[in-house]
Amino acid sequence: MDFQYDLSFAQSLDANDALAPLRQRFLFPQHEGKPVLYFTGNSLGLQPKGVKDALIQECDDWAKYGVEGHFLAKNQWYGYHEAFAHGAAKLVGAQEHEVVMMNQLTVNLNLLLITFYQPQGKRRKILFECRPFPSDQYAFASQARLHGLEPSDVLVEMQPRQGEYNLRKEDILQKIEELGDELALVCFGGVNYFTGQLFPMQEITAAAHAAGAMCGFDLAHTAGNVPLQLHAWGVDFACWCTYKYLNSGPGSVGGVFVHDRHVKNKSLLRLAGWWGHNKDTRFQMGPDFDPMLSAEAWSMSNAPIFNMVAHRISLDIFTEVGMERLREKSIVLTAYLEFVLNAVQERTGQKLIRITPQDPEQRGCQLSVIVDGYDRKLVHTLYEQGVVVDWREPDVIRLAPVPLYNSFEDVFRLGQVLEKIFVR
Repeated sequence: MDFQYDLSFAQSLDANDALAPLRQRFLFPQHEGKPVLYFTGNSLGLQPKGVKDALIQECDDWAKYGVEGHFLAKNQWYGYHEAFAHGAAKLVGAQEHEVVMMNQLTVNLNLLLITFYQPQGKRRKILFECRPFPSDQYAFASQARLHGLEPSDVLVEMQPRQGEYNLRKEDILQKIEELGDELALVCFGGVNYFTGQLFPMQEITAAAHAAGAMCGFDLAHTAGNVPLQLHAWGVDFACWCTYKYLNSGPGSVGGVFVHDRHVKNKSLLRLAGWWGHNKDTRFQMGPDFDPMLSAEAWSMSNAPIFNMVAHRISLDIFTEVGMERLREKSIVLTAYLEFVLNAVQERTGQKLIRITPQDPEQRGCQLSVIVDGYDRKLVHTLYEQGVVVDWREPDVIRLAPVPLYNSFEDVFRLGQVLEKIFVR
């Protein structure tokens, strides 16, 4: 498509966008009486309309029924988490018994690592991408220590080639082959939080398995951003949060995927809790753990209802629209953002270094940008102009045009604000 850095052009794209009405289903923070230009859905998504009423419903049922709300509430609490199975499975390309909503992201990652990181002999290394989200690296190190190993002997952080920001697929696959029988686990972020690089998950999984290793993914920046086919790709496990692209509120519930070939294996080591116990005998309160034949076997406690309400509202939107349609818009919307940034650079002379891959197949909707000569004060300057972006040390601004609620006009107006700042 031949883009134009022009308001009427951006508005024409919005007028022809079948998904544009979805924007009206979200609540925007206001700046001087107008919606902000919100580009931080990769950090915290906007609130879907209907969340407040849904929370009030649960409060009313708690007041009305007390403990009997587990069975008498409008949305029965006892099986509340089960209502997410269809939508979550569709979101990540899984079978319904392979997914469960529970806990939060890093808790779930550690629970899964208990099962899927089992070093034996010289097979004990964990391979992960350059600069993962810190929680992942902390989890890998702590799991190594649980096995009496030194993290420095176990953790292998891949580095890009000199002068490059992103990892090349051939280098990742070569590293997996090189580690060979020393490799116990490959665990990447599906999309790297810092650079926005989308990794080739299917190929990484196949290579890990060929080397005899397990393979899992942290999908915090992937779920709700790009389509996934975890079951078909043969991924062993994955986990994700729901407060970013999935718009489910700060600290909202996490998600877990465990492949079918594992959920049927009752002998797997895991940390056990009563909510993962066989549902038919759970209330007999016996002493011996009998894991469910589903991803629910990794859950430990009953559902945090109030922490799941917003996700129920948001997930229904994703189920209704579908990731394929969202991805189709996202590719064009992100390409337009890239075009606008180039236009701003040409018009102002301000150097904007994009560290996110240019190939749409290697990124989601996030563009990470180094603004030469500026520090994090730029984020505050933008905020004063009604633009919300975020900063990651040491020098990166992340911009995420989310297809559910960002418009092409948003992107154009962002360019106008940046241009105004840079010509001062």
